[in-house]
Amino acid sequence: MNKAKHFTGKRILFIVLLCLIAFVMIHSVVIVTDGFIDELNPVDVAVVLGNKVEKNGEPSARLKARLDKTVDFYNKEYYSNIIVSGGIGEEGFDEAKVMKDYLIENGIPHETIIEDNNGYNTYRTASNARRIADKYRFDSVMVITQYFHITRTELAFKQQGFESISSAHAEIVELRDVYSILREVPAFYKYLFTY
Repeated sequence: MNKAKHFTGKRILFIVLLCLIAFVMIHSVVIVTDGFIDELNPVDVAVVLGNKVEKNGEPSARLKARLDKTVDFYNKEYYSNIIVSGGIGEEGFDEAKVMKDYLIENGIPHETIIEDNNGYNTYRTASNARRIADKYRFDSVMVITQYFHITRTELAFKQQGFESISSAHAEIVELRDVYSILREVPAFYKYLFTY
């Protein structure tokens, strides 16, 4: 009888583990699919989420891809205002300033760019964007980030009261995205239940 209970316990544990793996895989597919499908509508402001700045002060490949997408859609007249949001990274650079400088170097007028130097995470970026949007009377927003980050970013912006949210993903795929996608599953639920 003990063997039967032990076998049943292992079987239940195996089934629970299998269900958990299936759930993570399904949610990962949803995150990737959602991220690769840009929701393009004309908006009041684009919000570009920060990322690593290299030791030489240049945007990392991921950040550059976000900024290039921002320039492209600005030139296509999807928005006329841009919020660059980031913090001070390990390398000691102000991400928002580096982002602004890059955009200006690529033809974006400096007066259209608003710096958020306290965007240390997605939640802070969304809450800071809410404050800026209220100040400038922006109603609609387009978030620009990595494809795997779109779903959680949209959630954070909805939680801050934004109703009209478009999105665009950076045109870059890296091997490390596998880790990032899997990380987004618990991060999404943390945001869903914490904020």
